[in-house]
Amino acid sequence: METSLLKEKVLELSLMKQYPQSLYYRGDTTLLHQRKISIVGTRRPSQYTREFTLKLSQALSKSGFCIVSGAAMGVDAIAHKGAGSSNTIAVLANGLDIRYPAVNKHLIKEIEVSGLLLSTYEDKTPSLAWQFVQRNEIVVALGEVLIVCEADLKSGSMRSVDYALVMGKTIYVLPHRLNESMGTNKLIDEGKAKVITDIDSFVLELGGELTIQETDLFLEYCYQNNSYDDVVKVFPEKVFEYELEGKIEVLNGKVIVL
Repeated sequence: METSLLKEKVLELSLMKQYPQSLYYRGDTTLLHQRKISIVGTRRPSQYTREFTLKLSQALSKSGFCIVSGAAMGVDAIAHKGAGSSNTIAVLANGLDIRYPAVNKHLIKEIEVSGLLLSTYEDKTPSLAWQFVQRNEIVVALGEVLIVCEADLKSGSMRSVDYALVMGKTIYVLPHRLNESMGTNKLIDEGKAKVITDIDSFVLELGGELTIQETDLFLEYCYQNNSYDDVVKVFPEKVFEYELEGKIEVLNGKVIVL
C-alpha cells in the first residue's frame, strides 16, 4: 500500500498548538469520522494493566468507538489489538513505510491493511526522540477523552497528559495500588483524572452502547492461572494456536496474555 497525503482537514487536530504542516496516511480514512478514544500508557505494563487495557479497548470498540494510540510496545499495542485492526488508528513517529518498533511490525501491517496509519513524516523518515512528542500530541487531539492505563511520573504518557489538560480533554485512568503507576496515582490525588472502576459503566458514561461480551475461556484461564504446564494440561491445542496469532507469549514457564 502506498503512502498518500491527507487532503481533508481533521477538525480535532485544530486543538494542537500548531496544525501539522503535512499528514500522511495508509488505510481507511473513514475512521477519522467515527467517535474516537485515545489510549496511552507504559511500554512495560503489569499483568493487571495488560488484562484491563485489553478488556477496556475491546468494550469501547464493540460499543462504537475507534481506538487511537501510538503503536508502541506495551499499552499501545494492547489497545490496538483489543480494538481490532479494522477499528483503530495508529499514529507513528516515522515514515509509514517503516514498521517501528519491529516487535509490532505485524500489528502495524494489519492496521495498515484494515485500519488507519497516520504520520506527519514522509516515507523513509526514521524515528527520532523529538518526533514522538508531536506523535503524542496528535494521539491526544484525535480522541474525545484520554485514557492513561499505567504511567511512571516522568514518562511520555505524562507528557500526553499535559497536552490533554491544555486541550481541555477529560482524563481517565485505571485504579492502581500504592507505589504502582505513580504517574496516574498522582493525577488522581491532584484531581486531574477520573478513575475507571467499572468498564460497562464507563462505556455508558461516554454514551456508548453495551454489547454482549463473548467470554474466551482460554484467555480467562490464563489470567487466573498462567503456569505453562497447567495451561497445556487444560487447553493442549489452544496454546500453540494463540501463540501463533500473537495473543499470548510463553516466557519463563508462564503464559502471558498480550
